[in-house]
Amino acid sequence: MTTIAILGATGYTALELIKILLRHPNAEITALTSREDTRKIELVHPSLSGRLDLSLESLSAKEIANRAECVFSCLPHTASAKIVPELLHCGTKVIDLSADYRLNSVEVFETWYAEKHPDPNRLGKVPYGLPELFRKQIIGTDLIANPGCYPTSAILPLAPIIKTNLIEPEDIIIDSKSGVSGSGRKLRLSTLYPECNENISAYSVGTHRHTPEIEQIITTVSGKNTKVIFTPHLTPMDRGILSTIYSKPTRPVLQNELLETLSNFYRNEPFIKIVEHLPSTKDVSGTNFVHITARVVGNRIITVSAIDNLIKGASGAAVQNFNLMFNYPETTALI
Repeated sequence: MTTIAILGATGYTALELIKILLRHPNAEITALTSREDTRKIELVHPSLSGRLDLSLESLSAKEIANRAECVFSCLPHTASAKIVPELLHCGTKVIDLSADYRLNSVEVFETWYAEKHPDPNRLGKVPYGLPELFRKQIIGTDLIANPGCYPTSAILPLAPIIKTNLIEPEDIIIDSKSGVSGSGRKLRLSTLYPECNENISAYSVGTHRHTPEIEQIITTVSGKNTKVIFTPHLTPMDRGILSTIYSKPTRPVLQNELLETLSNFYRNEPFIKIVEHLPSTKDVSGTNFVHITARVVGNRIITVSAIDNLIKGASGAAVQNFNLMFNYPETTALI
């Protein structure tokens, strides 16, 4: 049994994480933190009524480490990196769901996030928590950078076909649609019901912070300097991400070859399903699965993926990493 603390437990990601961990036979949640709230967790998340008898607390790193062998940090960017070094010093393993340790370069982080990094010496040394691509690095480590939700939906379809030289590494266009929960639980004008209902809108065009993350990981996997144009959209649904990705083939290629390449690359991956039909977000809602397909249209290859942004895009991936970190079967509590 592994004892667990969840930092920043009031958000949607933390709620999904708690639900998964409550059915995990080897996990015991022993602490929940919040910087502002001290209520019982069931009052913050009523769906947990009668399921978890814990209150939110404001705890120091040492107090957290005394209660937990593993910490899931659902704190905002830069907030995680302020407490992670002390948690690691106390011997606690950490799975960070923020962006603090995903990028390898301090300069890139500070350019895109417009803040000074609190723990710059660790950047470039933390395994990126996408097991399908970095399982060996994840096993046995004490700190994991959980991927962003949009990057997960883009990297997984692209990695096999760029690594096998089927597409050019530049002029890749990623068009992603996300549910409103991707914006978090804080009050924002754009996510108020009258603003987002019956509406779809692009945002952060050319400036979204997941862009360098996608480019970095695809470059790492393929060995080719990769450049993407990434445009996210807010859609009037609770959860899910659908990404449609346009790339240029390096040679004439048929749809069957693309699907076979994807299937061979992920043949032993329990959560990735290569499908012939066009995926939709409802197909994967509430699951840790990724559905991917591919088409050839004119002189373009089009890959389409669907994930649940709160599960495979966040909390499900975090538990998948937790299982690898503590040598539990990787699919525990996720299938």
